[in-house]
Amino acid sequence: MAEVPEVRLAGCDGCIGSDRPGYLVSWYEDDDEMKWVWKRCPKQCTPASRAATVERFTRERDERAEREQQAALETATPSAETTRPATPAHPASPRPVPAYRGRPERTTTTPPRPASARRPASASTAATVRRWPAVALDHTEDGWALDVREVPAPAGKKLTDWVAWLGTGLPLRVERLHTSGRVGDGMVCLTAPAVKALGLPDALPTTDKALASLKKKLDTAAASVGMEVSEEIGPVFHVFRRAGSAGGPKASLRIIVTPWLGQGSEKQKTTTGMTATLATLPGGQLDARALARRIRAFVTDIGIAPGVTPATSSMLLLEAVRPRSEPYEDEEGQWKRRLREGALPGGDTTVPQAAGARHPFTRELLDRHEAICEEEDFKWWARPLTDEEAVLEWAVAVDVCASYLSVTQTLPLPIGPLQHITEPTWSPKTAGLWWCDFTEIETEPLLPHPATFHGMPPTGPGWYATPTVAYMTSAYGFDAATITDALLPSLHDDEGRQQGTAPILKEWTIRIRDAYKRVYGVLGLTDGQDPETFLTAYATHKDIDPADIERGDALVLATLYKQLYKNGIGKWMDYARKAHPDEADWLEKVVAHWSYRPEVRFQIISAARVGQHRQTRKTFLMTGRAPFALNVDSKLYATATPSPLELLTPPENGKPVAGVLRLGIAPGSSKHEASIPMSAALEAMEAGQHPSRLVHAYATDGTALPEDDKDGDTQP
Repeated sequence: MAEVPEVRLAGCDGCIGSDRPGYLVSWYEDDDEMKWVWKRCPKQCTPASRAATVERFTRERDERAEREQQAALETATPSAETTRPATPAHPASPRPVPAYRGRPERTTTTPPRPASARRPASASTAATVRRWPAVALDHTEDGWALDVREVPAPAGKKLTDWVAWLGTGLPLRVERLHTSGRVGDGMVCLTAPAVKALGLPDALPTTDKALASLKKKLDTAAASVGMEVSEEIGPVFHVFRRAGSAGGPKASLRIIVTPWLGQGSEKQKTTTGMTATLATLPGGQLDARALARRIRAFVTDIGIAPGVTPATSSMLLLEAVRPRSEPYEDEEGQWKRRLREGALPGGDTTVPQAAGARHPFTRELLDRHEAICEEEDFKWWARPLTDEEAVLEWAVAVDVCASYLSVTQTLPLPIGPLQHITEPTWSPKTAGLWWCDFTEIETEPLLPHPATFHGMPPTGPGWYATPTVAYMTSAYGFDAATITDALLPSLHDDEGRQQGTAPILKEWTIRIRDAYKRVYGVLGLTDGQDPETFLTAYATHKDIDPADIERGDALVLATLYKQLYKNGIGKWMDYARKAHPDEADWLEKVVAHWSYRPEVRFQIISAARVGQHRQTRKTFLMTGRAPFALNVDSKLYATATPSPLELLTPPENGKPVAGVLRLGIAPGSSKHEASIPMSAALEAMEAGQHPSRLVHAYATDGTALPEDDKDGDTQP
């Protein structure tokens, strides 16, 4: 089970929860406008006294949570359980949150609400509040019902009552993962009966007139209680109250109208696609309770709310665990945000040699027949079968599990823009691109060349990422002293902030990897299983009883977690062809964004590719078995039987050999993907097609799959 994010505690009894421990916000009126300044904590606390308070609050909070949990178990009744089902054991309830007494959010139009107008909440009282990222709201014959008992139901049945309920300070939000980060909006998932009870249409209106009427209806209900509704109404929209508005405290919630998912404009279908996946049951029905339950699991595992797509969710996670900006107080006492030390900068940082396939820089260099960085995943099947392989009947495909996650935790990556350096000093700890000539390096003829994605030896010098150069140096004796040029990040930016190289995906990797392991553990796949047990468990891990909610949820989340790291790596070189077909628009809105960093992706792809080559090479040296084709992280071996067991390296002195092909679910281990008749693989290659195209056409026992089953989206 993934660990629940820690709630930030800081300060003494007088300033607990403040953005600035030892200080509190003090409000005053200036020309009919409410303003605020920082003032010293009334208890004149010290770092030592604040640390003691945090320790005491943490102990009391945990003790109180245990008592409440025990009391809930003792007092729960069957009728209450039926009306508001208890949340399953996973995800765990978020930890209690202390009273927030820090810097308020500022707006340019409306002054913040004075502290005197708010009802003060003691730290001890607020510390018992549980925060939930999402709940499902249903309506039955007995009235409103939620799937989380701790969240109160709306007081009335009218649409106005529902909107007022949203603004009452519900314990719904997504906690921040970093002290410089931001909290996220909680979510309310409406069931079909709830939609009907609120007087909303069963389906999202398709005409402009009907949409305008729906928007007016929601706006009127929201305005009556000082709330607002987001400009565009679709399957997902926001209901919020600005700071300082009449009617109550600042509030913001995301509303998901579950029956509307998959409807609306093409843009709305795209932006709610990930949400629709989370809401879909095995039979294809949309279910609000499943959606809320899976969102809670997602937030507990990953730490953020699901985004628009897996790729954008990946970047949101990186910003959550490693915020790019931090709050600071300027000379006039105003709080603003600035770029943090070691944060990825914004703006266009591309260099011509690593600008990405769509970028004009790349086309210009190719037109001039100049070299560009081509660090990509393997796409190789050039060699003929050996005499020994030619008589074997099967081509067994083994696929590396989560290959990117196996390298990203400690991988050094460039922070600032790359700069051209002549006569550089080689270091495997410096992330960048190096001008190297590998043409004279001898490699194994039965294996693909480790420095090229096509697996053929290079025909001249080129730009290579640090992991490739490091591998060629350590494994094949390349002389790094021959490097004449490099593209490396500067150590500091123009304002003196540290840049250089850092493992910026460390926390990102840990979050996704632990989530990946948890869901596959639910599906019966765990670290340390012996090969036979693993193969048996993997063959049946997608066989789900519809009544087994936990396994059903785990299978859905497993697919999304895979997409998080795969699509997230691809996001560093975002083509965005559909969203930005115009080149000028793409350059302005995609390339200038901080997440467009092809050179970062090249480092990751390089590390994953050479990591796979290293494992393949050691297996070859130990057993004499070499793949005859490679596609990304899938390898095809010639075998006598439709099983990968004969490819495994025998133990040495009773212990498994490290660094060779091994079966398992852990990142970097391999699974049995398919067994293809060798005749079919040879036929594909003779037709000029990569044999890996047959992987999803055959089962692991070698039988051909029906067309409907040829899908690999749920592979780890």
